[in-house]
Amino acid sequence: MLNGWFMWFILFWVVVLVGTMAIGGFFMFRKFLKSMPKDDGKSTLDWQDYYVNKSLHLWHQQEKDLLNELVSPVPELFRDVAKQKIAGKIGQLALEEKAKKIDFDLIIRGYIQASPKRDHKFLRKKLNQMKIDLSPYEDLLD
Repeated sequence: MLNGWFMWFILFWVVVLVGTMAIGGFFMFRKFLKSMPKDDGKSTLDWQDYYVNKSLHLWHQQEKDLLNELVSPVPELFRDVAKQKIAGKIGQLALEEKAKKIDFDLIIRGYIQASPKRDHKFLRKKLNQMKIDLSPYEDLLD
């Protein structure tokens, strides 16, 4: 029978492994739900890729650099996913408004709309650090 420190060692690793598998399963399930087709036959990820690809020619290096700066507070592990989601939203806005190019206003509006409400506090902090006036975007932040 197990007793003493070895039993606690085994129990600790059981808890750690079950916890990490649960966390990983949660994120995999979320990704699975996003890849499920909606009523129109395309998934959220399909639409995101569509908007990014259709608006790719509208992006210039300066706008790409701004997007990279905006997503810099996101942890490295999730940064590419966040950047893709935000770029998809910016592309959607650009195509809906028939924009000739991606501009500063489109990037900020897309960034705000693509970010979850719970992250708006961090978003405000980052935009304030970059000395960006938020007054034109207050209606989107509420």
